Amino acid sequence: MSRAEIVESADAAVAGIEDGSTILVGGFGLAGMPFDLIDALIRQGANDLTIVSNNAGNGDVGLAALLAVGRVRKVLCSFPRQADSWVFDGLYREGKIELEVVPQGNLAERMRAAGAGIGAFYCPTAVGTPLAEGKEEREIDGRKYLLEYPINGDYALIGAHIADTMGNLVYRKTARNFGPVMATAATTTIVQVDQVVEPGMLDPEAVVTPSIYVDRVVQVTARHYTAQGAR
Repeated sequence: MSRAEIVESADAAVAGIEDGSTILVGGFGLAGMPFDLIDALIRQGANDLTIVSNNAGNGDVGLAALLAVGRVRKVLCSFPRQADSWVFDGLYREGKIELEVVPQGNLAERMRAAGAGIGAFYCPTAVGTPLAEGKEEREIDGRKYLLEYPINGDYALIGAHIADTMGNLVYRKTARNFGPVMATAATTTIVQVDQVVEPGMLDPEAVVTPSIYVDRVVQVTARHYTAQGAR
């Protein structure tokens, strides 16, 4: 039996997110970014948040808009800076936000480990770099590894293409990115989709995230986003 709830609005989907929460936010740049859920979170008002995402925001939309209103205390990400990361850049230079840089593969694997119940794992990425500071190092078969710990989220906000009313998810091409691992790593997974269909209408072989990992689903109107906004 599915535990997923189909809610009527993005605002209802993010209701109850507490101050101080750790939130996993899907998306690779703008691809797969759950814009409607983030906009609703801004309206909802949760503060002192820790955000885990691949990027630290693009332009003035999505995650960047959440950073701009001062609700985020810390960001864990792989690529905090790019040509359109002016919101994060400004906050970081002013000392208004904390940053933990995590190599991209490690970011995905640390969330996958959380979902799989793995207590920790060794990885060679970042050995001999500043990112290794404070981490346990071990040599295995002549190669050095660092001990990495899982990243758990209180909430995951992700975007998918289609859900059925049970909460099974199908993604669209590269918009899939971090959504599947984030769904498994969060206590509560909240998903925006372009379409909700009845059970049996999805090809079971196409379902990437099964409903057991999904708590709330909201259907939104598909919008095309650039760094400057929707169109």
